[in-house]
Amino acid sequence: MLKVALTGGIATGKSTIGEMFQRHGAHVIQADRIAHELMSPGQSVYDKVVEHFGREILNHDGTINRPRLASVAFPDRIQDLNRLVHPAVLDYQDRWMDKIGEKDPNAVTIVEAALIFEAGGEKRFDKIIVVRTPFETKVARFAQRMKLTHAQARMEVMRRMAAQLSEEEKARRADYVIDNNGVLDHAQEQVDKVWSELQEMAKLARV
Repeated sequence: MLKVALTGGIATGKSTIGEMFQRHGAHVIQADRIAHELMSPGQSVYDKVVEHFGREILNHDGTINRPRLASVAFPDRIQDLNRLVHPAVLDYQDRWMDKIGEKDPNAVTIVEAALIFEAGGEKRFDKIIVVRTPFETKVARFAQRMKLTHAQARMEVMRRMAAQLSEEEKARRADYVIDNNGVLDHAQEQVDKVWSELQEMAKLARV
């Protein structure tokens, strides 16, 4: 089994790239969805986050309002949030990959996560793929996703980028870099090439 991390900055299109790998046969999980599950009422992570950031981050039904939490955490308190959430997310990821490996020794498992390097999780993986995107494309995507004006999206993207490693540094530390500038055919060609190599490595990992 091969353990792969798929990472990149905000609005680089990581999920789109992850879906391309999934269609090839990769087992893909999103760290953001894991965190969402772990921060639901009744979970220990939920209790820690609410205790630290206050009940003002909650919706009326007691669930965490994630945009409100992000607004409170970025950029000055993001390390506090990471410290509370990431250990549990990393443990979940490890257990998930191990289960896949038990069922399929030739599997390629991919964890999609924005903060692989920032969370100190890179050593858990055999290979790391970084997705990068031009700044203006990020802003346009984020504006569309969050229903913000271009100016609002630009400010929020810049604010979140300030709390992460630069795209250049992530690319330098990656095994593969996929340029996702919005041309899907170009992205697909890169994914196809990387997938072919990952499959071969997964087979060799059994030897």
